[in-house]
Amino acid sequence: MMSLSHVQARLLIILGLMIIGISVSACAELAPQEPTEAVVATLAATTTSQPTNIPTTTAAPTLSPTSTPSPTPTLTPSSTTSPTPTDVPTSTATPTPTDAPPSAPTPGPTPDGVVRTLRVPILMYHYISEPPAGSHSYRVGNSLSPETFATHLDYLQDEGYTTVPLKDLISHLVTGRPDLPEKPIVLTFDDGYEDNYLNALPALAERGMIGTFFIITDFADQAETDETYTNYANWEQLKEMAATGMEIGSHSRNHPNLAGKDLDYLVWQALGSQEAIEANIGDHPHILSYPAGSYDQLVIDVFRSAHFWGAVTTKQGVTQSSAGDDPFELKRVRISNTTGVPQLEALLNYEWPE
Repeated sequence: MMSLSHVQARLLIILGLMIIGISVSACAELAPQEPTEAVVATLAATTTSQPTNIPTTTAAPTLSPTSTPSPTPTLTPSSTTSPTPTDVPTSTATPTPTDAPPSAPTPGPTPDGVVRTLRVPILMYHYISEPPAGSHSYRVGNSLSPETFATHLDYLQDEGYTTVPLKDLISHLVTGRPDLPEKPIVLTFDDGYEDNYLNALPALAERGMIGTFFIITDFADQAETDETYTNYANWEQLKEMAATGMEIGSHSRNHPNLAGKDLDYLVWQALGSQEAIEANIGDHPHILSYPAGSYDQLVIDVFRSAHFWGAVTTKQGVTQSSAGDDPFELKRVRISNTTGVPQLEALLNYEWPE
């Protein structure tokens, strides 16, 4: 049975949904994105979407630890993207009650009614390490060596980009505050791998740059006790990252496809991940990365009612807007193992379809 405080939190979310016009019958009529296959099957069958008129390669990654990108430009851009596969384990556990949050959530910034549209790249990284020999193609394709990552950071600084927290970008979109630098950029890292702590954190801190790390909270819980999750950062490492100024956001409790799920399950994911981050790190998270890019309108409504300010998707692009639900549908630019500095430059200068 849920604790009284957790029941109250759930009722608040339901009340929020009623206020913004969501009803059970309306939810039943939603056309959610079709959930992806099981993780391993999805990884084997799905390829990453990239713009096709920039330097890139579509060859299957080799299984050696070191990959040497040889991008070949093509001429026809593609404006269609698919949910991104992930190789993280997926739990099917039944939702269970969680402890009440130690403090009340902070509501999001109040929109001022001005629709703002900005060109702000949000880069999407995963692994910052060399994949072990024999790694799955997803592990290879989404791995960037620490040396290449360092060249990315140096290039961005040389070109005048300034890293900003995702929360600042969302607040600026809906309120005009805080002011953003002349060339803002957001660096995001999905899944909360330990190599983000070991390799990305020192490189960022050395240059005075900020990263936004989306973590799977149940995996952080088990990182020190279950060998299945030893490649994920534990709470002590994540707490150290936050203390150095890095931004920590939610990537759900256990990385399921969220589209098509019912209200109770989404409340469990939203509050559970939010409470775990606050309890272990001390900061109340307001930002989300949809696992595998899977979401629908009910997902947006539940996380908004739980006082999340916005979310990033796996849709490709660099134009961000405050119109409608757009703060919960922010676009990103995927970084792969073939993304050297020339490819990064092409991605940042590419005229992405709206």
